[in-house]
Amino acid sequence: MTGVERDPRVQELRGAVARLRRQLAVLPGELPDRAVADDELAALDAMVSHGMPEVPRLRRSLLLIAGAVGSVSALSPALTEVREGIDRFGKLPRGR
Repeated sequence: MTGVERDPRVQELRGAVARLRRQLAVLPGELPDRAVADDELAALDAMVSHGMPEVPRLRRSLLLIAGAVGSVSALSPALTEVREGIDRFGKLPRGR
């Protein structure tokens, strides 16, 4: 097991991503941007699986996912978990 694999932030984010992916997969009905969300969730998982991820890239993926599924209230708790997992890698600087 590498240092990245032992990093609890990696495991927490991977778990949150997996939960959101499962919930998105069983979501009934049409979601126009489902493919965008699926692609970005896969990208997030790959980023944290292959070394220390870049926080700006994580945040970009989060924005795309939130834009794709943000209006689906059933996914809100899982999306919040993903956001919190990304926040553990570094918060945005204040006062830009």
